[in-house]
Amino acid sequence: MSNLDAQIEYWDTAAASKTFTHPIPLPVFRALLPPTAKILDYGCGYGRTCSQLREAGYHNVIGIDISEEMIKRGRLLNDHLDLRVFDGRSTDFEDSSFDACILLAVLTCIPLNDGQNRTMAEIHRLLRPGGIVFVSDYPMQTDARNQKRYQKFRKEFDIFGIFRTESAVVRHFDMRRIYQLLADFDISWQDSIRVCTMNGNESDVFQIAARKRI
Repeated sequence: MSNLDAQIEYWDTAAASKTFTHPIPLPVFRALLPPTAKILDYGCGYGRTCSQLREAGYHNVIGIDISEEMIKRGRLLNDHLDLRVFDGRSTDFEDSSFDACILLAVLTCIPLNDGQNRTMAEIHRLLRPGGIVFVSDYPMQTDARNQKRYQKFRKEFDIFGIFRTESAVVRHFDMRRIYQLLADFDISWQDSIRVCTMNGNESDVFQIAARKRI
């Protein structure tokens, strides 16, 4: 895996200060998943979403993240959560282990195509037939600030939408790329919202729930 698709040092450093903001649409979850569903929060950070799902009645939730410091923070905040460190490649779970997998602002942190392909292949392996993947992430932004960043780094990465912040490399998506990554799934629900990013900027976000084909 490319260092750009992990950036563990950055996330370990950010673990103490960043606040994640992508909401989970609980009515959609309840419509698609029973309370008994086994859910994997892939790239769980400090376990914010795992905690919210437990509060909503989903008690079979596991969170995994590449950042040991994020996991440490999560365990300090909620010692009842099942949070685990993994290497960003194999999750060590068996095939078809989960009814749902969540990717909240995860693909943006895996900027290169190969890393994204591996991640989605692993998600596909982990989901049972008919299982749900929920993706919440950043499409291409139309404001001048982001368009300038896309143009600035286009030559370096050869992909429009990848850019450097002060500390990390991230990606905003042409939606055609997202649909390509979800080619083995059927979209059940989709929406667009606005969020405040972990760096305090307003951004557009897409949210998709898609079902693995049987």
